[in-house]
Amino acid sequence: MSQDLQKPELYLNRNLSMLAFNQRVFELACDESIPLLERLRFLCISSSNLDEFFEVRVAMLKQRVAMGLSTVSPDGLSTSETLKAIRIDVEALVEKQYALLENDIFPAMRDEDIKILHRHEWTEAQQQWIRRFFRAELLPVLTPIALDPAYPFPKLVNKILNFIVNLEGRDAFGRDVKRAIVQAPRSLPRLIALPDDVAGCAHGFVLLSSIMHAHVGDLFPGMQVSQCHQFRVTRNSELYRREEESEDLKKMIAAELLDSRYGAAVRLEVSIHCPEEQSDFLLHQFNLKEQDLYRVNGLVNLYRLAAISDEVDKSDLKFKPFVAGLPKCLSTTSEDDSSSLFDRIKRSDVLLHHPFQSFEPVMDLLNQAANDPDVLAIKQTMYRVVPDSPIVNALVKAAINGKEVVAIIELRARFNEADNIGLADRLHAAGVQVIYGVVGYKTHGKMMLIVRREGRRLRRYVHLGTGNYHSITSRYYTDFGLLSCNPELAEDVHKMFQQLTGTGRVQRMKTLLHAPFTLHKGMLERIEREIKHVQAGGQGRIIGKMNGLEEPEMIQALYRASQAGVKIDLMVRGICCLRPGIKGVSENIRVRSILGRFLEHHRVYYFLNGGEEELFCASADWMSRNLLHRVETCFPILDKTLFDRVMKEGLRTYLADNTGTWNLRADGSYVRIHSDAKPRSAQQELMDALGHMDAETS
Repeated sequence: MSQDLQKPELYLNRNLSMLAFNQRVFELACDESIPLLERLRFLCISSSNLDEFFEVRVAMLKQRVAMGLSTVSPDGLSTSETLKAIRIDVEALVEKQYALLENDIFPAMRDEDIKILHRHEWTEAQQQWIRRFFRAELLPVLTPIALDPAYPFPKLVNKILNFIVNLEGRDAFGRDVKRAIVQAPRSLPRLIALPDDVAGCAHGFVLLSSIMHAHVGDLFPGMQVSQCHQFRVTRNSELYRREEESEDLKKMIAAELLDSRYGAAVRLEVSIHCPEEQSDFLLHQFNLKEQDLYRVNGLVNLYRLAAISDEVDKSDLKFKPFVAGLPKCLSTTSEDDSSSLFDRIKRSDVLLHHPFQSFEPVMDLLNQAANDPDVLAIKQTMYRVVPDSPIVNALVKAAINGKEVVAIIELRARFNEADNIGLADRLHAAGVQVIYGVVGYKTHGKMMLIVRREGRRLRRYVHLGTGNYHSITSRYYTDFGLLSCNPELAEDVHKMFQQLTGTGRVQRMKTLLHAPFTLHKGMLERIEREIKHVQAGGQGRIIGKMNGLEEPEMIQALYRASQAGVKIDLMVRGICCLRPGIKGVSENIRVRSILGRFLEHHRVYYFLNGGEEELFCASADWMSRNLLHRVETCFPILDKTLFDRVMKEGLRTYLADNTGTWNLRADGSYVRIHSDAKPRSAQQELMDALGHMDAETS
């Protein structure tokens, strides 16, 4: 009798799994083998990740409860139960974050003559400099807000540093004002570097919060400040759109961006020294409850400390400099031959592995296309792209040069909405045909199409990738990109652009799998095919590398494959709702999470297929949103040489990693691998093989 694969005990909670990922990021901050300032950066990232978690995930859960829409997730937890479990995990993590900072990282920084000077440590010379700084830079832009019937509690911006101040005495108008709010200026950095002749150490810093705290009395002349405590409110930052009812998606999102800074409060952070009377007052103002309050032993936004790494020039406390390389097939390309990249791609597909290999060839191809009189059209999707990037400059140049340029811009890319609106405006002004995707489906696929006249025929060149067309993140995210003019692949990309810009029925693809149409079904069919190979007496093998695994049907298919004897290795960086190692269900499944210097971002899917192996790279994770509610691309690696490269660089090297790998256990806990074998770091091996560890050698 077959088992019920929908039983709650077979699933991990999505939100708690996300918090477990952030715990692993925090563990990198604890790793003493990592350079000190990089450890600080990982700590800051874990803090920033928590902010986003509250802004999106906790906000959504709280909204469901408020609307009476509490549901039970596949793991059996109700929405309210999930929020209670989140509270327990977050409280423990926050306590560990601040303890690590105070007991480990700050002392280690002091040993390196890097100091954040607290008020009780300031020398007389430092006090004088700080007083002058306050009066010259801070006082003119501060606006203290008294709280009385004429001045109700102000609307405070999401995640901004604030102070609640208790006052004694009467003001100039004779009012007996008891409380006031002071908001830190957004225009000033939260970390102030002291001049060398004042610092008293190689690198001396003062927190803006310390300066404001020390001089807050100057804002209330003639009155006595009895208490002053910092706090920060986190708000719901998700944009809620009725896209089908909007006549102009861009205008609607622009309007909602303004409102999102003042969305419903979901978390209140206060100093550990803040009295209960004050915290209760703030909770009431933000319509929050005690379970939404987090007391912190230090500054209320750890992420601001990331600036120290940028300010301090000490190479021994940071990762060694790294310069991305180029594929051998491109390293000898003649720079003065405007058609050289097109000629090179005609000879065979080109694979780029970022950030170990440079993103420059993609930009070079666009620049060549923009200036090439034989190029007729360029079409490109854009999910996260900064408006002034080289990619955008090339598209603007192409439009000015008379090319037919089409940009599919996803305005709804979370936290990049403002950038993408600016991007759309710039491209539209240059004559680019701008499309905002498909209502109800985010366009998340990464693809570019160039149409070029060559003699009597038109040839299509394509770029398909697992990551964004973002010149900055391409230096920090691991991704694959494919340059090709394979006719069938190019035809499929052409059809996808037709679907995005026009209307009509789903077109049949020859090589691509694409969401929301064939990707989900195609992956399920390939898992079932591995089962059939095993049942026929053969072998079954699946290897997957992705950012998240949550979609229930995919998990159930993997369970069935494991039960049939298919050997499955999954590398899931973040959310994983599958429980590996359960006897009779998932004992043939191994799940690991790999973290390191770069953000693991590529999605790679391998199927043995009875010896007729298939290998895909994709923009999509195995998440419900990607497989069912987004426009995604999943492209095969058809060239044998590139097939072998992706297998080695994207899968086997990572499976051999024993330095930055955590194994997921059946109970949902992650255990970092500590091996007696020779240390192997996938990212380091790829840096050594594909790039240059010393900028001088490049």
